Amino acid sequence: MQVIKTSIEGLIELRPQTFKDSRGSFLETYNQPVFQALGLPAQFVQDNQSFSVKGVLRGLHFQNEPFAQGKLVRVIVGKVLDIAVDLREGSPTFGKYESFLLDAETSNMAYIPEGFAHGFVALEDSIFSYKCTNVYNKASESGIIWNDPDLNIDWGIDHPIVSEKDQQLTSFRALYPQSMA
Repeated sequence: MQVIKTSIEGLIELRPQTFKDSRGSFLETYNQPVFQALGLPAQFVQDNQSFSVKGVLRGLHFQNEPFAQGKLVRVIVGKVLDIAVDLREGSPTFGKYESFLLDAETSNMAYIPEGFAHGFVALEDSIFSYKCTNVYNKASESGIIWNDPDLNIDWGIDHPIVSEKDQQLTSFRALYPQSMA
């Protein structure tokens, strides 16, 4: 498995080896000993999957402690622009984001550690899959508005389809006023 580091510590892209022949293809998306050897969390406790039509934007979501989640994300069908925002106060990259073009054709994945907000926009009709290091807890759920001016994320789309719930998320500045002073 190829590991591609980003400019944000702990946030990585993974490219598994894909075996293709006339029958189709095979790839291994998770292997506990390999993840342990790479220094990544090796225990996931919840798997989620969503379907989004082209233009749907989901996020930016995160879980507060004690239910913070690390996520291993990938696209099974389609293509998405995936975004991870560093929310770790004291981190040199606090408030910065990285984007990944996750594509079913390349089978690449991203590992997003605890302490990050996460979202994506479907560039094609897409099935999105993610493994989580902690279970979902409604009371710990939080998020940042997708078009936050302080984060200034380039989603690569002009008029995304955003849920009513995600349109009501708060700003980065409102969540971290002392860090934005």
